[in-house]
Amino acid sequence: MKENNMENNNDATTRRTFRSGCIAAGHEIASFLEALKREVFEEYQSALGTNDQLLRLALIEAEALARQTEFPHLFFPVLATEKASNAARWQYRQQFLLRSNDALAA
Repeated sequence: MKENNMENNNDATTRRTFRSGCIAAGHEIASFLEALKREVFEEYQSALGTNDQLLRLALIEAEALARQTEFPHLFFPVLATEKASNAARWQYRQQFLLRSNDALAA
């Protein structure tokens, strides 16, 4: 009987330890993603000029896609860079088209 109680206590302790470890790993991954998001934001912010919101949305989308995988910390850097680069390209293309329209109108 005593042995059963000890086994139950050990199982409960093991589960708590495992749960705590998972939570800590989750927080660590979240911190890593936030730090990386800030880095990519700072890198591409000058390319997008005043359109910070476009870059924020691109990084949110990259994070959402990365979190759908088993290894978000591996996929997020590539996705964030790709999404930020696409946003910068889109912004540049929009500015070019606006300048072209202004030149044609003049």
